[in-house]
Amino acid sequence: MALGSSRGAARRSRQKFLATGDSYQTIAFSFRLGYSTVHSIVVEVCTAIIKQLLKEYIPEPKKENWEQISNDFWEIWNFPNCIGALDGKHVVIEAPPNSGSMYYNYKKTFSIVLMALVDAHYKFIAVDIGAYGRNSDGGIFSNSNFGKALERNKLNIPDGKPLPGTSEKTPFTIIGDEAFPLKTYLLRPYPGPQMYADNTKRKFNDRLSRARKVVEDTFGQLTQKFRIYSRRMKILPKNADKIIMTTCILHNFIKQHGNIGNSTQLSKSILIDTVHNIIPIPRQGGSANRDAFEVREKVKDFICSPLGQLPWE
Repeated sequence: MALGSSRGAARRSRQKFLATGDSYQTIAFSFRLGYSTVHSIVVEVCTAIIKQLLKEYIPEPKKENWEQISNDFWEIWNFPNCIGALDGKHVVIEAPPNSGSMYYNYKKTFSIVLMALVDAHYKFIAVDIGAYGRNSDGGIFSNSNFGKALERNKLNIPDGKPLPGTSEKTPFTIIGDEAFPLKTYLLRPYPGPQMYADNTKRKFNDRLSRARKVVEDTFGQLTQKFRIYSRRMKILPKNADKIIMTTCILHNFIKQHGNIGNSTQLSKSILIDTVHNIIPIPRQGGSANRDAFEVREKVKDFICSPLGQLPWE
């Protein structure tokens, strides 16, 4: 095989791996390359992308970035003082050798966890990859580097600002579903029994759900672009971490330089197709301190006030 043809095959093989999810064996056969050659190409290219592009396309936000994200969430999704939507997914992998039950999750598959914070435009703000699938659902967030940085206030997040049109100051918050604990910096919905008994709490939950959907749609776009998520990854965890991080970086690259998937009306079939290979973190209970409850109450009261209500509510 000529040198130029060999290089072209190598380039196409790494693109095919992420885009289609074909196995190393299938790609090796298609491009007449050795199995180990394909494996080395994929790992080497993913490592280079992370090294060269991570800080450019998933940079650590500064204070002004957080404020802009908050403005976008209010203008687009009508949720005040929100600096991101948070969710986690179990990415299914083949059982790693000699790993015991470390990666064995509640769905009785083996997985590693992708935890992601997303802005109002479906772009990743921060990602945390690699938690064991067997970890308790609350522990996945609390023990992640991202969760620890939030708890210690190490992410340059401003103190907060008044709710739109009021003098009532609240902290900037992240929004999540029932899988996450209620914190002063992390809002989750009211429990079902409370929501059914109180119409204002139902309105808060509806507004939060509408804004939080952006992270679900982002995962949908990710799986649409990179069909590697449509099947179980037959890769060692250390290499799966690199591949997942690479897809997140390339997703942001495409969002910044292309016009793909900008509609808020995304097909839910994307996530349904990959339900066995990218699995949501289940709901859980949990306790919270008084300050966290007060922050949620203030936001709820604002959403139900004339200043916070939407025309169709």
